[in-house]
Amino acid sequence: MSNLPDPMTLAKLVREARRYWSSADGRAHWAAERACLGPVCERLFGIHSLELGMAARLTDMCPISHAMQWSPTRELAEQPSTLVCAPDRLPLPDEALSLVVIHHLLEVVDHPHHVLQEAARVTADDGCLMIFGWAPQGVSAWNRLLPNRRRQLPWRGHWRTPGRLKDWLAFVDFEIERVDYCGFHWPGGMPRNTGLEALGRRYNLPLGDTFMIRARRRSRLATVQRPRLTLGSSLGAASLGRVTGLARQPDRMTEGD
Repeated sequence: MSNLPDPMTLAKLVREARRYWSSADGRAHWAAERACLGPVCERLFGIHSLELGMAARLTDMCPISHAMQWSPTRELAEQPSTLVCAPDRLPLPDEALSLVVIHHLLEVVDHPHHVLQEAARVTADDGCLMIFGWAPQGVSAWNRLLPNRRRQLPWRGHWRTPGRLKDWLAFVDFEIERVDYCGFHWPGGMPRNTGLEALGRRYNLPLGDTFMIRARRRSRLATVQRPRLTLGSSLGAASLGRVTGLARQPDRMTEGD
């Protein structure tokens, strides 16, 4: 039996997610996340970027010229440049993108490790990988205590902490530069209180509904083999040492929360 994700199952998930992101609560969280991402995006430059998510495009303020979005089927593609594929099998070359955004996808896909591996693979050495996730300690996480809510988006799925994702990123040779929190609100409300949002963002309190991870590829070290000189050779004829890059780890992870 194939373990490839079923496009129809993914399409159903995307439709459900789009209903949430078009609701009042979804629009309020999307606006808070876009405001958090904006200052980072405005400083990025490059040719290609990709958003792996199910909401409207977040990076419209980014100066990167060719911005792609993702869809599991052609019917759900909203732009001509939409990448139609499985999220864990991107038809793109290695290190081709200056920016990759994973927006609330790792919580709900069947193989989140594979999605993260693919996103890391296509991110350039000097590129940026951004991950949005629901914070288990945020106010909205209290809704997950209700059985009915845990069967609906966005409360369904596995909500992981930035610390957990730090371990996953280390496996793909990425490291976290910064974690930002957004989507601050009182219980029973939505993140529309600009004063509360500004206060939470100012002190980066880990109480927002959403966290935003900014990650980059680790510096690749190199070992230099110095030339061996024989008695019959001169310094001028000495051969140059070779530079050997460190081998990457095997493409294998253990699935888990």
